[in-house]
Amino acid sequence: APAQAGAPPPQRGAMSARVLGRLALALLLDAAAANVARDGQGDAQIKEHRHLERDSSHMGTSHSVSLRRQLYRSKEAQQFRNKLTAKVVHKTAYYGKVEVGTPRQSFTVVFDTGSGNLMIPSTYCRSHACTMHRSFDRKASTTAEDIEADGSHSRRGAPRDQITVTFGTGEISGVFLQDDVCIGSLCSNVRFVGATDETEDPFASFNFDGVLGLALPQMSQGPEFSVMDRLVSNKALKQPLFSVFLSDSSMEDSEITFGDIKQEHMASPMFWQDVSRPTGYWQVQIADITIGNRRQHLCEDCQVAVDTGTSQLAGPTDVINELSRRLNVKSDCSNYHDLPMLGFVMGEHTLNLDPSDYVDKGPDGCEVSLMPLDVPPPNGPLFIFGDP
Repeated sequence: APAQAGAPPPQRGAMSARVLGRLALALLLDAAAANVARDGQGDAQIKEHRHLERDSSHMGTSHSVSLRRQLYRSKEAQQFRNKLTAKVVHKTAYYGKVEVGTPRQSFTVVFDTGSGNLMIPSTYCRSHACTMHRSFDRKASTTAEDIEADGSHSRRGAPRDQITVTFGTGEISGVFLQDDVCIGSLCSNVRFVGATDETEDPFASFNFDGVLGLALPQMSQGPEFSVMDRLVSNKALKQPLFSVFLSDSSMEDSEITFGDIKQEHMASPMFWQDVSRPTGYWQVQIADITIGNRRQHLCEDCQVAVDTGTSQLAGPTDVINELSRRLNVKSDCSNYHDLPMLGFVMGEHTLNLDPSDYVDKGPDGCEVSLMPLDVPPPNGPLFIFGDP
């Protein structure tokens, strides 16, 4: 087990080779990745916050956050065989607690490996999607600072730098702030986005307040915007990694662990896969797709990103449509118990999904729960491994 054998090579994703209604994954963040250059930052100096830095001899610790699960329905447009149709999609979100400021203000966030920044509603935001959730009160925190995109202090009365980020069908706009962020006993001083506007769709339908990005540093606004990067550089963690266990069953708890891997969650021995491209995604290469353990030569040398902020399995429209055709799931569920496993080949391993993992089976019948998603170059085309 990697947790016992020492730290594995930098920037690798570790996965369980067998997925049965749950996803177990561990993602390693190299501390040196904090120094990756980012366009547009110039030579701005990064202010150090000594009051939360750890002594170099400190061994670090680990902390687990219990995740709640929200099930919701979303109507999405899909194109299949040149026909545009509306489809009701069953989605899942997993979220847990984070605290910001002094004294601490509590928020619930999705720990999202597909984005790079912490984004929470602020009291500056008056849209309904913000006011129905908890908002960060910058004036109530004695350690909060107003900053610009490059980390420089905001000038009183001057226009603020703003950012707009797209999440699925919606958008979040906000300003930049800096404050102490704590995940249990793990704390660091982090730059983040305080939302000033959120679209009604989809954010008003969510139980959680915001998003904590856990993508690689290239995906964040800058080095000090990455919560994981800050925890690693401050030597706060037992190991420079985090692991995510997501269950689709109410009989076991989902959780994210910072600094360690919990072996009791593993469905099979862990293996490591190199991050294949410097896109900021936890992105790896897959050799092919299998149906019933037979290679389909359908997506050889494809890319896949592991994304805890996305529901379902997603991929290029043409590949998803062909997969759906080959799987031939009957709408009346008549062949449900005869359906094969759907697998993704990574090196010498195959990650297999049972029909219960890739078929949406309900009172209205059965259909393949594979979501068409066309990510443009340079990050795409690629598959997305989303939540179970």
